[in-house]
Amino acid sequence: MKKGVIRPLAICLFKKGESILAAEGYDSVNKDYYYRPIGGGIEYGEKSVDALEREVQEEISAEIKNINYLGTIENIFTFNGELGHEVVIVYEAEFKDEAFYNLDTFTGKEDDGTIFSLKWIPISEFGTGKLRLVPDGLLGLIL
Repeated sequence: MKKGVIRPLAICLFKKGESILAAEGYDSVNKDYYYRPIGGGIEYGEKSVDALEREVQEEISAEIKNINYLGTIENIFTFNGELGHEVVIVYEAEFKDEAFYNLDTFTGKEDDGTIFSLKWIPISEFGTGKLRLVPDGLLGLIL
């Protein structure tokens, strides 16, 4: 996160029955776990859908199909004690390789080499407030 910069992102919802695929994150200042669909930054001169396909390929080596725009969320938040501001373009898609739907959990890799875990989580766990889905407002696009 760069201070004073609004970051454009593209994220992707993958659904399996009543579950979505999400990565677990942790805010060390608030001591709080959160969950977010995969995706990442949109580069200058890159369309959001192209960034989405690139990010999914880079993070989990997967190709996607049936990409559908769901909406855009402006997200102003605090993470690890720092103010962040994002404009998040949200898509849903399907994996070309059906094998991803047979995995309960698997790992992905960020640009900096950081490994993160992904798992299929029932949407109902976010609706009850048991787990926190980010960015705020994303649950409204799913339901």
